[in-house]
Amino acid sequence: MTLAVRQNLTLTPDPRRVIVKLFVPGEDAAVVRTRAQALIDRVAHLDEEETGRLLRDTFGRFGGRHRDLDGTFHHHYDLVRHRIARARDLSFTAQLLLGAYFSHEYAVEAAALCNPSMVAHPDQTGLGTGQLRVAVSLRQIGEGHLSSIGFATAVLGPGHQLTVADRSGPLVVGQRVGVRHRRDLLAAGLAEENCDNEVTATVLDALPDRYDEATFERVLANLPPDLLSRSTGLGTLEHLRRTNTGSYATTFPADTALHQRVLWPATPAESNGMEDARFVRFTDDSGPVYRATYTAYDGRRIASRALASSDLRRFEITPMRGPGVRNKGVALFPRTVGGRHLALCRADGETIGLTCLDGENRWQEPVPLHAPRDSWELIQVGNCGSPIETDDGWLVLTHGVGPMRRYAIGALLLDLHRPERVVAHLPGVLLAPDDAGRDGYVPNVVYSCGGLIHTGELWLPYGASDARVGFATVPVAALIAAMVQSPPPGGRDG
Repeated sequence: MTLAVRQNLTLTPDPRRVIVKLFVPGEDAAVVRTRAQALIDRVAHLDEEETGRLLRDTFGRFGGRHRDLDGTFHHHYDLVRHRIARARDLSFTAQLLLGAYFSHEYAVEAAALCNPSMVAHPDQTGLGTGQLRVAVSLRQIGEGHLSSIGFATAVLGPGHQLTVADRSGPLVVGQRVGVRHRRDLLAAGLAEENCDNEVTATVLDALPDRYDEATFERVLANLPPDLLSRSTGLGTLEHLRRTNTGSYATTFPADTALHQRVLWPATPAESNGMEDARFVRFTDDSGPVYRATYTAYDGRRIASRALASSDLRRFEITPMRGPGVRNKGVALFPRTVGGRHLALCRADGETIGLTCLDGENRWQEPVPLHAPRDSWELIQVGNCGSPIETDDGWLVLTHGVGPMRRYAIGALLLDLHRPERVVAHLPGVLLAPDDAGRDGYVPNVVYSCGGLIHTGELWLPYGASDARVGFATVPVAALIAAMVQSPPPGGRDG
């Protein structure tokens, strides 16, 4: 019996979805010096008539594709004006034109679109009976395999109907804004990086539980000189600042639609990508909030990050610390269980585990839940998003990797009150690459970062071979009925 039914609608990468990035000629090539200074000199020697004509032509070509393009050009000019010998002599038109020469378009999903997750949208107005508006997060991959987080809006129902809203319009990268840092996260980060000395101890002792950037810098400035004069003093200050920058906030204008918002790498730790966001609508006594985890990548190392948002417009990003989150694939539970904050993880790279947040905001050593066992998952297993609460237990969608690195999706059921216990599992594959979707940027892959249940159906968005995003539905009752009792840890199916 086929449980999962693929929908006809597919999202494909759209090369027209572009942002404007800073461009410094020569920095991307193996040269001994930047070409920026020579470019500045050439532009500065243009007469005012030619400068105006070039700027008008640039706005004519690109103005309709971007929001506040003149503001972006002036910002990029500000970033390079230190190279200009007589910046005061340049007209405003010349400044904007210089900014245009130091800018370029970047297609955020020109290479691939994949690994979606789905949560209820904050706006549920104007819907009919049996409908649910959802926010779909997307991993967007552009030139250089650089990933960012984008969004789409869709409406589920009635029945199996699915409508995805138009994704056109200028994109907006979030603006970084002030955030109140957490002392316990700074302490956990320093401990994880084995940075424990008199300087760090003095700083942590002087900081309040929550602090802003000004307070942080004031504490550093007031450190005793005899600490700073030690051989490790300046290095520790740099380490403190680098660790502190892991927490930040970004916000978008209120008049931007969700699909226009792009969460773009903003710290060194994520400079080469923000990958595989797993969103969940978390509920506690204070009300619902959107939370997510993603993988930060700097080109050499990966790190787990968490974000939180009440409205999907302002996002607060924090590092995740502890042995439970030392690898990819962390997925948060949608509520506390027995007073505990829990998450699924794959700390050893191949086993689904359960980790708990301790009082010092460190994710503890995980309890193994499910190791590679069946033929389709012998290389590794992991989750496909946050657990979904049902009356029968926590429904966990899994991914497994088999021969020829073929990814497929399966399912587990965890005890509702003791999620350390696996109650049942699907004795086969729920969704696998088909002939129509096996080819792409990364062939032979189906992968999801999270679905939801609506009117008794599991709605599952999935990436197909990292080339496109599809959608499938599964009757929840039939899925659970098809599961078989799981053996105790260390046992095998009969």
